Amino acid sequence: MSNSSNPAAHLGTAVVTGASSGIGAIYADRLARRGYDLILVARNRARLETLAMRITNETGRSVEIVAADLNDDADIRRVENVLRTDASITVLVNNAGVGAAAPLVDANVDTMESMIKLNVVALTRLTYAIAPAFVARGGGSIINIASIVAIAPELLNGVYGGTKAFVLAFTQSLHHELASKGVKVQAVLPGATRTEFWDVAGLPVEHLDQGIVMPAEQMVDASLVGFDRGELATIPSLPDYADWQAFESARAALGPNLSRSKPAARFNVA
Repeated sequence: MSNSSNPAAHLGTAVVTGASSGIGAIYADRLARRGYDLILVARNRARLETLAMRITNETGRSVEIVAADLNDDADIRRVENVLRTDASITVLVNNAGVGAAAPLVDANVDTMESMIKLNVVALTRLTYAIAPAFVARGGGSIINIASIVAIAPELLNGVYGGTKAFVLAFTQSLHHELASKGVKVQAVLPGATRTEFWDVAGLPVEHLDQGIVMPAEQMVDASLVGFDRGELATIPSLPDYADWQAFESARAALGPNLSRSKPAARFNVA
């Protein structure tokens, strides 16, 4: 992915889910300016059409739209088919997702199941639809939008944190399996970001400490710099990437003792 804005370049097609507003719409804009054609996926066709027209007018890039609800099985299959059959696709941004702020005991379990389907199942199916093609072509990029709750699940609703922990773990596994095959993956872990997310989650962004809320444009721009630098996990507000590396090193240090033939001596099991 080129660092610069170059209207003459053509870098293939980027697919962005949840593209009609917020983080997804900004990714669409930024990727078009880098030289990608776009396929934008979201439920709101009118918003998609407006965004597509603006991006095409400003960048000259081709922008297709796919109006689809990724909580609907038939719609997921339609998007999967696009990913499998369009050989121009070089980037997938799995941005579509929903959040929740209510504690577990106050949350509706059907709503939680719907969240799991969108944040986990849809993201997984779309990744499975494109990854074999990227491997076959020896290149391609997958950007998965996770959240800081992937590593701080106590902050918001626990099911939401669980879905984002899945996204992070899934991305780490993809990197382990696919990096040697030319496929680049990144998990983005935003903190509180100024988007409609908070209204949907039931906690208006105005109610948050404004010292922790990042403008969405800056969040995406920082994440793309992290992508250019080859970061596997990008936390846009983290001052020193060495802190993330130390976190990962501590996890790796557990490795030799995670699975042994006997319980540890501290359990006093004969």
